[in-house]
Amino acid sequence: MKNTLRPSSLCRLANKHKPWIETEYQGIVMENDNTVLLNPPLFALDKDAPLHYAGEICGFRVHNGPSGSGSVQFEAVVLDRSTGEGLVRSKEPLDCESQREHSFTIQAYDCGEGPDGVNSKKSHKATVHVRVNDVNEFSPVFVERRYEASVSEGRLFDRIVRVEALDADCSPQYSQICFYDIITPNVPFAIDNDGNIKNTEPLDSKRQRVHTFWVTAFDCGKNRAQADAQVVVTVKPSCKPGWIGWTKRVEYTPGSGSIPLFPSLHLETCEETVWNIQATVELQTGHIGKGCDRDSYSDRSVRRLCGAVRGEVDLLPPPSPAANWTSALPTLPSSDSSLIFSFNGSNHVAVVPDSVVSALSGDHFTLQLWMRRGGANIQPATTQTRGSRKEEETIVCSTVRNDDSFSHYSLSVHGCRLSLFYWPDVSAARPVKFLWKLEQVCDSEWHHLSLSVQFPSVTLYVDGVTFDPALIHDNGAIPNPAPRQRMFIGACWEPEEKQKEILNNTIPEGKDSGDLLVSHCCHYHGLLSGVTVRPGSVEPHSVVECLYACREGLDFGDLETLGSGMKVHVNPSQSVLVLEGDDIESFNRAVQQVTYRNSLRFATPGVRPLKLTTSLRCFNEESCLSLKQLEGYLVVLQPDAPQISLSGVGPHLARPAPEFEGPRGVPLFPELRIVCSLSHAVNTAAQGMEGGALMSDAVAHTLDGCEVQPLGEELNPEREELLVDMDVVRERGLEIINTTAYIAITGAESISVYEDVLRSVRYRLAKGSARFERRFRLSCSEMNGRYTSNELTLEVNFLHSLDSLYHPSHLLASQQQFLHPSHHAGELSGHTLPNPHRNSVVPGAATVIIMVCVGFLVVMVILGVFRIRSIHRRGEGARGGAKEGSSQWDDSALTIIVNPMESYESRMGISADTEGEGEEDEEVAESPDDASDDQRIIIKKEGRDGNARRY
Repeated sequence: MKNTLRPSSLCRLANKHKPWIETEYQGIVMENDNTVLLNPPLFALDKDAPLHYAGEICGFRVHNGPSGSGSVQFEAVVLDRSTGEGLVRSKEPLDCESQREHSFTIQAYDCGEGPDGVNSKKSHKATVHVRVNDVNEFSPVFVERRYEASVSEGRLFDRIVRVEALDADCSPQYSQICFYDIITPNVPFAIDNDGNIKNTEPLDSKRQRVHTFWVTAFDCGKNRAQADAQVVVTVKPSCKPGWIGWTKRVEYTPGSGSIPLFPSLHLETCEETVWNIQATVELQTGHIGKGCDRDSYSDRSVRRLCGAVRGEVDLLPPPSPAANWTSALPTLPSSDSSLIFSFNGSNHVAVVPDSVVSALSGDHFTLQLWMRRGGANIQPATTQTRGSRKEEETIVCSTVRNDDSFSHYSLSVHGCRLSLFYWPDVSAARPVKFLWKLEQVCDSEWHHLSLSVQFPSVTLYVDGVTFDPALIHDNGAIPNPAPRQRMFIGACWEPEEKQKEILNNTIPEGKDSGDLLVSHCCHYHGLLSGVTVRPGSVEPHSVVECLYACREGLDFGDLETLGSGMKVHVNPSQSVLVLEGDDIESFNRAVQQVTYRNSLRFATPGVRPLKLTTSLRCFNEESCLSLKQLEGYLVVLQPDAPQISLSGVGPHLARPAPEFEGPRGVPLFPELRIVCSLSHAVNTAAQGMEGGALMSDAVAHTLDGCEVQPLGEELNPEREELLVDMDVVRERGLEIINTTAYIAITGAESISVYEDVLRSVRYRLAKGSARFERRFRLSCSEMNGRYTSNELTLEVNFLHSLDSLYHPSHLLASQQQFLHPSHHAGELSGHTLPNPHRNSVVPGAATVIIMVCVGFLVVMVILGVFRIRSIHRRGEGARGGAKEGSSQWDDSALTIIVNPMESYESRMGISADTEGEGEEDEEVAESPDDASDDQRIIIKKEGRDGNARRY
């Protein structure tokens, strides 16, 4: 039997094998193409070939790669079904810059058993790696559009500045910059393929300070940069390490506050690597007052301004009848208004009286003084000479009574040591010695010492800084001081029998100081000023700082702008400022913020030397830079002088005489006004005005003294006196000296306070002390007399009523004065009587005229006297109820004014003084017909203005 099969059964039996492809393919595709070139080429084989369908490849399938992407962008197509040739291509344009590598898998499948693809078989999955090849589509771009550099002249540099360009292409061929080029012709510079620019010849800053040129760049695909870059090279003069911008002279105008000392100063290191910089700025003010510019007031006034508690005792007051123990000590002038006493170390001693020492009891006190070791003209001591004086020098030596016991202390210096020897009870307790080792004691400069003793606690302030004692010990048994109150300045003493050697506050010449002083003490050699003791509670630290505080010094502008790593330090007196840092730029900015300040409105003019010392530390210490010290000076200009103006007081003050005889007298300056102003030049050219102008600005000031002085003869204490409201003076802490020659009010206070005090000054006369006039002069000052006011002159006129003149004695005096004017010209100050031809007897013709005129006047006066008396009685009641400042004598009733001598003088050609500085001549006439009548007439000449003065 013959076996036959159908065609479908044959095909099913024929598709027995799967297609086969390579396991891995490497592909390349260009950015501007989508066909992937594979290696090896894509072919799928099937062992069922050449059978129709089963041996044919119908397609390829693309799957995601390991990263989950790639299949979306690529596809595979069959080019020949019989050979299995295929093609891989991208579905969309590829970008090398965004993704350069792609990976995915591919799988082939045959056509199955028939045209419908039934029972088709798939090959294994093969990995395809596709690399996107770059196309030179981007041009180079410079990182900076402008490059700047600075070089020193006269040198060739391997590299001055480096320019850089970038290319956005992804391939090394097109992303790399192959070369740079300088497109500006004829410049002395060259550039290499790395962008480094160097000079081809030495540069000269004088010939050309700045060089400007342009450069371009090319990538390896020969694409040129989109925009060229500009290069600017600045040629600096030959580099010399040091400070640049130093100004030797700096001017300061008083009242300017703070000014920068080095606004344009910067440090040039010439490319030397420096890791630490330290600069010390020193302002020398030792020649000004006591070391710097302080308040130009007396020490007592400064204490008041600083808020110190009152009650201090001045141990070295200015010589005066009340303080004569300093009269034998030599003094030196001082620019800060204080009195400086000199001690020569041999025979200058001040013995404080017992009356002063008796007020200094107690073991709580504050001793303050200004001290400068050595003589007046010595130079600051060097390291070798410091401490050369080995003997101990006593500044203050004192024994005071404390209830029933005595305490003793002495302040001494020994080399560079300051010691306080304190004996709380000379009869029982053992002495204690406090010792400080201080450079300030032996540097021959002015220093302020404040010693607060609150035994057993002792606090020392030197220039406002606290110092703890270096040593405190018990001295053991020594001879007890004599139990007697005494105090010496500049030395100490021996037992009682040797004190007789001291005469007039000095040791007699030829006497050995060892016979007078104890063995452990000797004379002080140096300068002292402002030595005060305040018993009781110790002085607060804030007051001590204020007393010492300098009004000028070095300062730093703004600490918040201080760069990182920078440090600044200023000493307590603000005369030395130290800057330290590690960055040159930050250091330069810090130096430019160093300022000078002076808070005094009227700063002391003159020169302040300046020094700048710099220390550098480098990584290579052997070749580190060394900078020399810079020296300059600060000039404080002369301040605008203030004008202190006294006004509001007329040149004349006329009041009835009885008002001056009251218990309170009459105020001399009730409407006084004090104004202080500053006049300064104004730049009128900028304001369109011609010439110069002065502007006057009213400012608030502090006066420190005013004086009221009677002109002519001094006050007669039995007949007249000046009164001041002492409550106002004591409340303000002012001091007053009231003598017959003047009345002086001193102390630093505001203008308003001095106005109140001076308005309370009154002038009083004793009962029956008739006068005609008295003149006073008022003047004020500030800065301890440095600036003075105008002198205000006041003439006081005493208005006498006729009742007070109706007495025979007055009538006789009038007759004598009239007949013999030359004998009485001095009795009426400011009034002169005519004395023709210096004759003491009136000529006969004049006598006839006078007798006729007087006879006529007698009749008129008799009628007028009754009217005057009635008016006077009514006026007494009115004056009693009127205010003191507005009391005036009503002279309207007396209207008859006759000068019988005027016609005679005109005939004789004699000129009489009619008026001089507000003074008028008076003539007193007596009626010869009625000698017993006690009526007297005061006749006034007409003034220059033609108006009669009526009294």
